[in-house]
Amino acid sequence: MKSKTDWGRLMDGASKAAPSDEHPEFDPSHVVKAIVRRGLKPVPNKELISLRIDQDVIEWFRAQGPGYQTRINSVLRAFRDASAA
Repeated sequence: MKSKTDWGRLMDGASKAAPSDEHPEFDPSHVVKAIVRRGLKPVPNKELISLRIDQDVIEWFRAQGPGYQTRINSVLRAFRDASAA
């Protein structure tokens, strides 16, 4: 079943919302992420670590835009899954 949600219109309206005294930290992207995650498996907890990565590798991931740490995690997970087979 295809969603009938007009995400463009939803985000346009949300970006105009301003923080209030009651919710000074309001960020519409957090609201959208919460809505999109409904019905999906829970996100596993993350662990903060220190990791040394070659400069050219980290620059390449960063050049891909925001979310580069999530992409690094996805690459490592794919490698783990492929190695288990």
